[in-house]
Amino acid sequence: MNSGFQFGGGVDGRTVLVTGAARRVGSAIARTLHAAGASVMLHYRSARADAEALAAELDARRPGSVACVQADLLDIEQLPRLIADTRERFGRLDALVNNASSFFPTPLGTITPAQWDDLVGSNLKAPLFLTQAAAPLLRATRGAVVNITDIHAERPLAGYPLYCAAKAGLLGLTRALAIELAPEVRVNAVAPGPILWPEDGQFASPERHDIVAHTLLKREGSPQDIASAVRFLLAEASYMTGQVLNVDGGRTAHL
Repeated sequence: MNSGFQFGGGVDGRTVLVTGAARRVGSAIARTLHAAGASVMLHYRSARADAEALAAELDARRPGSVACVQADLLDIEQLPRLIADTRERFGRLDALVNNASSFFPTPLGTITPAQWDDLVGSNLKAPLFLTQAAAPLLRATRGAVVNITDIHAERPLAGYPLYCAAKAGLLGLTRALAIELAPEVRVNAVAPGPILWPEDGQFASPERHDIVAHTLLKREGSPQDIASAVRFLLAEASYMTGQVLNVDGGRTAHL
């Protein structure tokens, strides 16, 4: 399988596993990579209907190019199965996009072990163990990993210390895995700024306005902005590893 090709010369004919792919940013990543010619394994936890609808939509465009796999990423024992199912379905794995994430506030003084398990589990532990399970196949195809971090991994957001710490861990893990998997596998990250607001109303309209006003571009980004950055790192950035792209409208330029 190892032809000496370093993944970064396009995604056409490659196989990508995207976690949390059923909705929101994950679905945009899946659509973008599929449109570029990749076969895509769509991971979901509970959004089965959304995942199956997306798979049907994409498969209608290119039959046999999409499949779904269900798993709770907090159950570490399940993670090797995601890799095995991808290999069984497509015969290979060229890239892993660790997108799935939990996000909620944890003001100091209220943090519980259950919140630790959820936030650290989804944002740090699962990407580590999933990448570890995928490493042999990624080495064989000279593949790549893209982790979705957050600009608040480096500039913490008040009221979200545990989430920020977990994403900071994922950023550090990105750089550490780039060392561990070199030279065969590239590992990079995309750090979103204000892209999609949480659906549970965590940020009121005035807070949203203030956040957007603090970006240099004075507007929200879109899921497609993140998806395009992921595609760039997989398809065009063959000499990049251990790096993070901030896709934030310039918010981190003066935080």
